[in-house]
Amino acid sequence: MENVTDKPEVHRGLEGVIAASTNIGYVDGQAGMLSYRGFDVKTLAEQSNYEEVSFLLMYGHLPTEEEYKKYVTKLRELSEPDANIYELIRKIGAKTHPMSTLRTAVSYMASSDSRENSENLQDQEGMAINLIAKLPAIVGAIHRVYSGRDIILPDRELGYAANFFYMSIGTRPDPMESKIMDTALILHADHGMNASTFSALVTISTLADMYSAITTAIGTLKGSLHGGANERALRMIQSIGSPEAAEEKLKNMMEKKEKIMGFGHRVYKVYDPRAKILKQYADYITQKNDRNLYLTANRIEELMINKLGSKGIFPNVDFYSGMIYNALGFKTEIFTPIFAVGRISGWAARSLEYAGDNKLFRPKALYTGEKGPLKYVPIHER
Repeated sequence: MENVTDKPEVHRGLEGVIAASTNIGYVDGQAGMLSYRGFDVKTLAEQSNYEEVSFLLMYGHLPTEEEYKKYVTKLRELSEPDANIYELIRKIGAKTHPMSTLRTAVSYMASSDSRENSENLQDQEGMAINLIAKLPAIVGAIHRVYSGRDIILPDRELGYAANFFYMSIGTRPDPMESKIMDTALILHADHGMNASTFSALVTISTLADMYSAITTAIGTLKGSLHGGANERALRMIQSIGSPEAAEEKLKNMMEKKEKIMGFGHRVYKVYDPRAKILKQYADYITQKNDRNLYLTANRIEELMINKLGSKGIFPNVDFYSGMIYNALGFKTEIFTPIFAVGRISGWAARSLEYAGDNKLFRPKALYTGEKGPLKYVPIHER
């Protein structure tokens, strides 16, 4: 006879719960594979560019030459934010964390879009394209203001990643810098039902607008257990300081049960495929400077894999991405907004996909409190 219990099983963090279906991205955590619409991310990183990957995520196929030209032209035409967005960034961008500024700026974008209150799917798509087009300039402006520098307007002759680099750093990237930036954005474009993607879907499921959905996602991405992990990973490597110090410092951290940032993943039980690609670029870009940082990271990786690899603990995308951004000239606090520049296409594509066959998210919670009814005692008698 089957055992029956009145107490339902609680899946903390919704782990293992299938809440939606998708055709967009697939993660195989056991095999260490990530694909977008069936294309291996390694292939896309080597042969494609961000604009093409963005189109792929949004529309389900690689673009023809004509479709690509039209999409790129649209992104470039929409790339410059309204002056009021720049003014907002100037007012608050030096006072708060760049993710907070980004969250506020994206929310504010809705005020200048007449489609803000539309539930029409075509209008939602229009808002999504507007966000994809403008996010590089917004994050670039945030980086400039946060660094105490003047804002640089978009250069419509540059590609998506190169333009983002230019607006952020102030110089046009060389071909290798452009390729590294492009690759980093591609690798962050989508990644299953992660926390920020899920939060975007929860918001869009209420028939809210795309700006609200992306604002929600940005707020979720800010946390150190999600997008903010790359900041903490770099700071950890910097605090260890040298390859020679790594073993003793890691031992002390583990004894204190401190989290080793940049290692382990909720999905991957093998080496994160994105980290493999970024490690190669980290090796290259740190040849000019920060070589000690790379060598320290490499030693940390070696020690961690030797100790915990058998338990499925390997470097994740955050371990090397922050090091690359640092070597390219980005301030540490802008690492997570860079994540958002890459992920915006995935957020938008999945939000549109879900809205096309929408059902309001309404999970249950297991109540563990007093069920009562309790007697109410007037305040003067308590």
